Amino acid sequence: MRTLRPSDLAREHAISTQAVRNYEHDGCLPPAERTPTGYRIYTELHATALRTYLTLITAYGHATAGHIMRALHSDDLDKALTTIDRSHSQLLRDRETLTSVRRAVDHLIAEPGSSPTLSAETRTVGELAHHLRVTPATLRAWETAGILTPTRDPATGYRHYDATDLRDAELAHILRRGHYPRTHIATVIAQIRAAGSTEALASALDNWQAKLTSQGLAMLDAAAALSRYMDIRAHRPRPGAPD
Repeated sequence: MRTLRPSDLAREHAISTQAVRNYEHDGCLPPAERTPTGYRIYTELHATALRTYLTLITAYGHATAGHIMRALHSDDLDKALTTIDRSHSQLLRDRETLTSVRRAVDHLIAEPGSSPTLSAETRTVGELAHHLRVTPATLRAWETAGILTPTRDPATGYRHYDATDLRDAELAHILRRGHYPRTHIATVIAQIRAAGSTEALASALDNWQAKLTSQGLAMLDAAAALSRYMDIRAHRPRPGAPD
């Protein structure tokens, strides 16, 4: 069985030998045997583990990649697969959120009079409720969920909604008709606020889509790498077994 040094593993990925040792210490690589003088002895199993771990990082991030590798090295395959399933589920939710944002933004841009012009004019909770044909209680519930963030009159405590609030309320109203839960609507509104306007968000959606596509492809690469590593682990020589 061919043996490798920490520097051999590090050189392939342009990382430090200390990083390799840290990955082993953290359980992301299987434990290495030692020479009588204390030097680590790595094998192709460790080299494949390192390739797999770094591929998982690209797909899932450092924390999740570490959870997956530690679960495998603890022989808890179900735990590793559950971690992977959660990440795929999150990617699906992100795709669904992107789809709902696209539809809502397209609606606001295309529907005449649906997108408010930014101005200094504000509306009371009653006026906004009347405009949207919802109840004031609905607007207050949206505020609690983080969908709306009206200002308060310091003297009376009454809510005041500006043009940005009106835009967010109209978008929330569209998503509500689509039976989206409040938590989902709040996520969409947060994306709108981060972009600054529906127009700016519309131009940013392609970048968001590209990131999701890139992550999905990285997950495919990670699955292939993980399958190869698991196969090598399953057929690795046991300690003390003849070569």
